[in-house]
Amino acid sequence: MSADIEEMGPIDYIVIEFPGNKFTGEAFPALVDLVDQGLIHIIDLLFIKKDLDGAVQVLGISDLGQEGDFDLTVFEGASAGLLGDDDVAEAANAVEPGSSAGLLVYENVWAAPFATAVRRSGGQLVASGRIPVQAVLAALDAVEAAETTQD
Repeated sequence: MSADIEEMGPIDYIVIEFPGNKFTGEAFPALVDLVDQGLIHIIDLLFIKKDLDGAVQVLGISDLGQEGDFDLTVFEGASAGLLGDDDVAEAANAVEPGSSAGLLVYENVWAAPFATAVRRSGGQLVASGRIPVQAVLAALDAVEAAETTQD
């Protein structure tokens, strides 16, 4: 097992909220495409619903009530059981009442060769983060505005 771990890519998690429980399933084909291309490997996938009173329930694939043509059964069994009650509670804290959310844990397979080389050379990840797309766009707009005023 340790040899497999040495060759793994970085592991990330995301919580995606669907305000008002408006879930169409439109993103699922893109997720399947990422898996099919070998870019990510789904380790765990779980769905929750947070009622208006704050009560949280874990949803099964059949509970999602998605609209459209995509068959969600492709995700049945996409769970290693890593996401526990504490993870559900933490994710629920980030989700507004009256919304549902998907919790996804995945390996960045595309980065595995780099991550393996870093580990073999004695390096280790000490910090990581994400920059929201909106923040990047706002920063680029600010740079462009500053350049325009300098001209």
